[in-house]
Amino acid sequence: MADVQIRVARTEQDVALAKQVRHDVFVVEQEIPAELEYDELDATSTHLLARDADGVPVGTARLISGPQALELTGIEGRVLLGRLAVLKAARGTGLGAALVRAVEAAGQELGATECELHAQVRAMGFYERLGYTAEGPVYDDAGIPHRTMVKIF
Repeated sequence: MADVQIRVARTEQDVALAKQVRHDVFVVEQEIPAELEYDELDATSTHLLARDADGVPVGTARLISGPQALELTGIEGRVLLGRLAVLKAARGTGLGAALVRAVEAAGQELGATECELHAQVRAMGFYERLGYTAEGPVYDDAGIPHRTMVKIF
């Protein structure tokens, strides 16, 4: 993960690049229908974009906070981490963990005391290693088994 920079996507162009990474990972690779991948939360969420040393986008994640997070989780002080996507070429480099930590830090700056995510079951071990604990049953999301996970800061 040397020379990868993670920053908040502040311009429309950066948000579009983050969505392109999501497209490549979720729509193309995992065959999730585009209409399920993109939603109304994209317009009001904080998007993080990871770029390699050449400035090429290689990863992204989405942070939902404030009233929207409260509405979705029902828990005061909880933010939502979602749409974590790392391109194949950057996997195994620690970038996914760095993106999770960046979302957590951004949430904590906003006053969050915990973070929720909806993990694909096959990725639960990854999140467990980062301190997340599973809550509730397995459920289907876009044809993929998921489970809610939470980390208290």
